[in-house]
Parts: sequence; C-alpha cells; structure tokens
Amino acid sequence: MTSRTPRDSRLRLVPRQPVAAARRAVTTRAKRPAPRPPEGTPPPAELARQARAVLAGAARLARWADSVGAGAAGGSLRAGPDGALPKAAAERAAEALGLTPHQVRIDWDRARLAGLVELHDGLARPGWRLRAWDRDDTAVLRGWVALFDAWSLARPAPAGAGPAIVAEVVEALPQLLSLLHLSAGPVRLPVLLDMLDQRVAELRTERCEVPYGQDSGGADEAAAAGDAAGASLAALLDWALDALRTVGALVPPDGAEAAHDASEAQLTPLGNWSVWVKLEQICVAAQSPAGNIEQSAEAMLRGCARLTPGPARAEYRAWLAARSVGAAVEELLTVARGEDALLRGLAFEALRAVGAPAEAAVRAAADEPGLRPYALLWLVEHEGGDPETAPDVLTREESTWLWVDTAAAVADHGETQLLVRHLDSAVQGSVPRLLEEVRAVGHPRTVQVLVALAAAHPDPALAKAVRRAAFQVHTGGA
Repeated sequence: MTSRTPRDSRLRLVPRQPVAAARRAVTTRAKRPAPRPPEGTPPPAELARQARAVLAGAARLARWADSVGAGAAGGSLRAGPDGALPKAAAERAAEALGLTPHQVRIDWDRARLAGLVELHDGLARPGWRLRAWDRDDTAVLRGWVALFDAWSLARPAPAGAGPAIVAEVVEALPQLLSLLHLSAGPVRLPVLLDMLDQRVAELRTERCEVPYGQDSGGADEAAAAGDAAGASLAALLDWALDALRTVGALVPPDGAEAAHDASEAQLTPLGNWSVWVKLEQICVAAQSPAGNIEQSAEAMLRGCARLTPGPARAEYRAWLAARSVGAAVEELLTVARGEDALLRGLAFEALRAVGAPAEAAVRAAADEPGLRPYALLWLVEHEGGDPETAPDVLTREESTWLWVDTAAAVADHGETQLLVRHLDSAVQGSVPRLLEEVRAVGHPRTVQVLVALAAAHPDPALAKAVRRAAFQVHTGGA
C-alpha cells in the first residue's frame, strides 16, 4: 500500500545556517533590553562618520594596495617579513597618493590594525571591513575600535623605557580611560598621573605575591632598576595620551571640540562611546549567571548558549579580553573537539570574535574531519565571503556531516519540532537520498540522530523509513 511506502518527500532547500539552528534549539530566554549610551553620545551614523575620518588615509591606502595587488603576480601585494610595507612599495604608494613614505607606513599600520588589510602568508589582501567600508557603519566602528585597542602601537614608547614599566602603563590605562569617561569632561594631567602611579604600584604589589618558597626578588629588582634608569611615569603618561590622540580617542590640545589646554585630557565622542561599550561588556559578563568571564571555555559557552547572538558576542569578547589570544583559541578548539555538537558550533562563533589571530589555528583545525566543515566556513567568512553562500565551499559529504552534527545539537538541547524542521536545511533533494548519504557519511551520532528524528516526525511512513535507516547503521547493514 502506498501509505506503507517511504515517501520521496521533497526537501525545501534553504540557506544552511547550522549554528543558528542549534542556537534556536535552546534560545528560550527573553532578549535583554539594549543598554542606552550616555546622554549626548552621537548616533551610530555620526560616530561612523568620525571613524571614517580618522581612518580615511588607511582606507585610501588599502584601496591602493588592493588595486596594485590585483595586477601583481600572484594577485596580491607582498608585505615584508614583519608585516611592514616594503620600501619600494611604500615609495610607489607615496608617489601615487601624494604622501611621504613615512605617512604611508603609518597608514599601512593603521590599515592592518583596523582590519582594512589582512596578511595571508605574507600576501596583503583587502579585509572584509574594506569591502563594507562605505555601506556598513557597524563594520567601520569595529575597525576603529580595533585600532583603539592597539593604541600602544601607534607611537614608539619613550627611549629608555623598560618593557616591564611599559606593560604596566598599558595595563593601567583602562582605569584612566574609565575616569575620563565618568568625568564627562576634561581631566587635569596631575590627576591622571596620580591615578597612574597608584595603579602601577598596585600591579607591582600583585606581581610580588608569589607562592611561598619561590624567589622572584632578583627579577623584580632587575626590572625595577631598569625602569628607574629609564623614562619616568610622567613621560610614559605623555606617550600614552599622545598615542590615544593619534588614534582619535582623545581631543587634541588645540581641538575645537572642547575648551582645554595641553595640561588636560578629554575623550572624543568616539573614545567616550568605545569606553562605554567596553564597560557595558564587563557588566554583561559580571552579571551572567555562570560568571562567564572567569569560567573555562566550556562553561562560558554553556552560559552563552541561551543568549541571543548580540549579547553572546559581547560575552565572548569579555572572556577573550581576560586571556592571551593563543591560550583562548586553543581552549576553544579543545571544546570544539568534544562530543557536544552545540558547543562545537558555539566555539567557532567565539573564534569569529577573535578574528585574524585565530586564522592559523583554524586552518590547522581544517585537517581534522570533525572540525573541517566549521573551520572551512569560518575561513570563508574571515576572508570576506558572503555568509549566505559560504556553505557552498563544502563538499556534499562535508555538508551532510555538518547536517548530522547540527541535528545532534538540536536533539540534545532542543525541541522535537525543531529537529523535524531541520530536515529543510539538508542539501539533498529527498528523504531517501538524505538517509542514504547520512548512512554513508559515518558521523558517530548518526544512530541517535535518526532515532530521535523518527520519534519526532509526524509522518508514520517517513518515521518508519528513518527508523529502518537507524537500524541499518547500528547493525552495519546496507
């Protein structure tokens, strides 16, 4: 009878968004209300206009590099071993853009820090932010924030300043920036210097708190002696403030935006907004039920699983900011290698928040069969590909493996109807063909996924066919 015959049900082909499907399986919490920026903060469009003005030279140089690279052998402009623009290329750019080679090098560094230019094995390619520069205000603001975060690279540290004290000043600056933000106006330099002195003293006290029986006195004394012979804290404060002005976070001494002189410091609207965003991110992480910022990668991802994508990204960034990049990337990939498919997808979402520093590790992960589909999709989006068409880079087998992995996440964490709707995202055109390829792909969760799908599907004939496929996989039959 036809009612007992497995139906060749057509599957509606839709954009494949496996992580989004897995996230919908557990998104039950109401969305958090978006926090409102401080009164007087310009709207995002105006902030983006200011960011474009700060990075105008960097964007112009990035476009020049893109046009030159398009005609170069290999299709890209090659940077030097340290990522700097080679002398010949800098001179060509200076002549083409009417700049000095020194200004070209400054703009090149800014373009790299802001993600307008990305280096892939030494070849310079336009970053995805450059492609979106004229139409996406969010991409522009994120590019400027990346430059702001790297303010310490905008100016060389004072001659004679030891690496220890420079690192302490960089670590102490967030507290000074918070004071500038909360003051909502100019702050006298003696006040900032006093706070810097206190914060550096606190950091040195923390550094001296070593376990009993360990002697770090010699290293600390050597560092202190080197610092004492080098630049003063006042000189380092001047360096930090000058670097922050260079990236557009502080109003210049003769700026028209506020009436103040060189003995004061004041955040620009961009700087004020960025500090507020970072404070909000810290508050979000501190208020999360699991205390995500202090948790392991696995606990952090589980804590973020019920959040919508925006708040989750804020938590990822706060968690990443508290760790070295290398250690954080490796911890996330370790979680991705585990058995929980939902955490695997979320780990790669968190790696998107890392960006370029994670590229080498993700490329290596693409050699692991269990991570390959996620890694390939990550790389395509990182290189500026359209997320809607990114799944096209996967082979049929990889797409099927990813479908099973996502179905496992839904089966473990979601509702039965979501698993039924997950059928619509398969690349195959019919259920029999899907079952045939799912059996062949060899995913370790195939049997559990098929059993769960059979139990959830309302069509008796289709459910019977799925159960038969599960039995065949379980027994090793054809």
